[in-house]
Amino acid sequence: MSTLYTASATATGDGRNGHVRSSDGVLDFDLAVPKELGGAGGALTNPEQLFAAGYAACFHSALKRVASNQKLTLTDTAITVDVGIGPLPSGGFGLSVTIEAELPGLDETTAKAVLDAAHQLCPYSNATRGNVEVQLNLA
Repeated sequence: MSTLYTASATATGDGRNGHVRSSDGVLDFDLAVPKELGGAGGALTNPEQLFAAGYAACFHSALKRVASNQKLTLTDTAITVDVGIGPLPSGGFGLSVTIEAELPGLDETTAKAVLDAAHQLCPYSNATRGNVEVQLNLA
């Protein structure tokens, strides 16, 4: 692979209750463990939210590119990504991902085809394939 862009971020402090900052300073905030994982929760983000946001944005871009390549016009589309975390039977923790696509104006067959093609194109989907259970849904 020929790298076109590299993002860099540093975590400091106490991991999930620490701080993250991107190398350019655009992202710069504290983290908190969610209440569901035994933390304080509150108005701070966590790694799963950051992953969900990145995956949603990336997948939406892939979806738009697939539609454009197929000469389809998409309007008012949205991608929602839910990232779950839980213990693995083999030990440690794992993630699960559910992607829900809102594709108004497309029939179900076309929408599913575009969704599947975007899943093949999206870098996050390619990075997680075989490692993370990913479910694709139409809204």
